Amino acid sequence: MPNRLIHETSPYLLQHAHNPVDWYPWGEEALQRARREDKPIFLSIGYAACHWCHVMEHESFEDATTAALLNEHFVSIKVDREERPDLDSIYMNAVVAMTGQGGWPLSVFLTPTGAPFFGGTYFPNRRRYHLPAFTDVLRAVIEAWQNRREQIEAAGARLIQALESNTWHSDTILDERILIQALASIQTPFDWTNGGWGDAPKFPQPMTLDFLMRRYYATRDPLILKMITTTLDRMARGGMYDQLGGGFHRYATDAIWLVPHFEKMLYDNAQLARVYLQAWQITRNDFYRRIAEQTLDYVAREMTHPQGGFFSTQDADSDGEEGKFYVWTRAEIDAVLGDDATLFADAYGVTARGNWEGKNILHVTRDLDVIAAQHHLSDAEASARLERARQKLFAVRALRVPPARDDKVLTAWNGLMLAAFAYAARILQRDDYCALAERNAHFVLSELRDTRGRLYRSWKDGVARLNGYLEDYANLAEGLLVLYETTFDARWFVAARELTETMLVHFSDPQGGFFDTADDHETLIVRPKDVQDNATPSGSAMATLVLLKLAAFTGESRYADAAQRALASVSQLVTRAPLGFAHWLCALDFALARPKEIAIIGTPETSRNLLAIVQREYRPNQVVALGMSEESSPIPLLRHRPQMNGRATAYVCRNFTCQQPVTEPEIFAEQLDE
Repeated sequence: MPNRLIHETSPYLLQHAHNPVDWYPWGEEALQRARREDKPIFLSIGYAACHWCHVMEHESFEDATTAALLNEHFVSIKVDREERPDLDSIYMNAVVAMTGQGGWPLSVFLTPTGAPFFGGTYFPNRRRYHLPAFTDVLRAVIEAWQNRREQIEAAGARLIQALESNTWHSDTILDERILIQALASIQTPFDWTNGGWGDAPKFPQPMTLDFLMRRYYATRDPLILKMITTTLDRMARGGMYDQLGGGFHRYATDAIWLVPHFEKMLYDNAQLARVYLQAWQITRNDFYRRIAEQTLDYVAREMTHPQGGFFSTQDADSDGEEGKFYVWTRAEIDAVLGDDATLFADAYGVTARGNWEGKNILHVTRDLDVIAAQHHLSDAEASARLERARQKLFAVRALRVPPARDDKVLTAWNGLMLAAFAYAARILQRDDYCALAERNAHFVLSELRDTRGRLYRSWKDGVARLNGYLEDYANLAEGLLVLYETTFDARWFVAARELTETMLVHFSDPQGGFFDTADDHETLIVRPKDVQDNATPSGSAMATLVLLKLAAFTGESRYADAAQRALASVSQLVTRAPLGFAHWLCALDFALARPKEIAIIGTPETSRNLLAIVQREYRPNQVVALGMSEESSPIPLLRHRPQMNGRATAYVCRNFTCQQPVTEPEIFAEQLDE
């Protein structure tokens, strides 16, 4: 018999719908039952692509004995962290406070009122990995609940008090010294051999790379560029990158980017595609352009709904084994490639012994010119043969059992990918990418927005559900602004501004910054305000960058003032832990740079030469508006700016004080470079 999760739309929740555990989704029915029966709550939070979530399900949640314990003594609630980041944030912070670490699956025990009193992450079905068996944990919690109830409730109350006091305010002066100090702190743990930060496991840090690119733009320091290129090169040449199908896996389990955790996340690929595009703009190294295009092509091919939404994740596992879809034996390579097998094996590190559990994770081991010389080929011949080999292997791989895909559409993650496609369309002149971006924007605004203009969090199979969070509004608004600067269709600007107004009304914290949930959201034990950047930008950091851009487009000081208060509220944290606040650093860089406000008066057709100038180079701190100067324009930057001699005319301004308007691309370029 299925449990109550059978009525959910989340693929993760549906995976547990036939467990013998009497699961509830988070909601009033479960909470009321816990209060009515005076039972503790077992809250399990995970996501579809989480390997250890699958392991714990198989070991414990499919086990009849474990299920009987849960069903008799607890109200069990299962949550998809991707749908409910508010619950994940609150209870993850609680578990970290209790144990010093967190992760998924997140396993938390709550009082009937929702106060956490014990928790952890993965618990095995029998004692191992220095962890107690999950059934032993359950019995210990049952005993404590029955015999030490007052202590449990007191501990829960203290923890809630600690979570509520988790606020940050600072009077630190916002100036470039913060950026300089942050850069020094980021350089200290950098791995100059392999790129990235720290040892294993090693995660991509696209926001940190974005900040480094901004510092390189400002200083032209070759050491900063070395940090950027070393990291990008090593990641894209390693096993963390899918050498056949494009796209990045979640992270590397080692320090050299060889062995990945094989799940693929939409948000990683959105942010990394954009970073590689920016690197191509800076260096003109076509390797970076190729990686970005292959990543976006993977998303277009495998992660896009026919209506335009982008799916969330692909699992690490296929056919019950982690990584099985992606790895190869030497015999398999020989069988598919024949005479080209040795060339390919030398280029991608394939051996008879393998480099991971007897199989081979493909990774680039030598530069093309070295491989070509080794096999007495020209670079062009070697490149062509390797490309044919990749295509053959990709076709054979497509016949394997693929990893499961979480095909729900999340607004926040779609905003990040919308921005990536729109940015790529602009700088690569790819009409197909532009069409994908516009189709996605139309889909999200029509399917995930209600008649009041409020956003939903999640969509699947035609059903939109759950309140939108701050990151949904902020990421989508930023994606729409990037799309506007690509197409100059004012409806995208208008939509972004409407979303920002909603953020200001419903998410603002009077003391500065933003809450993660709206003021009319479900009441939880605390109102979450997670300012730290994690795998995705914090909603507050992205909202701040959007506000700064709108201030530049409109000249309205209320946007800049709200951004200033948000930046001030985290300035000490940014200085102390820059790797955890990199998107905040990007926003601060934008604010301190006094961004250029560029207005081009004309049509896209008549302004083509001026647009080529403004879109060619990497210039992180600018906004661009294009259109005819009409009093009714929804974009204030375009108003009261006539054309010169009937020709497309560019105005380069700062704080709405403009240089002499120009029509010649060469003079326009000089103004931009000043």
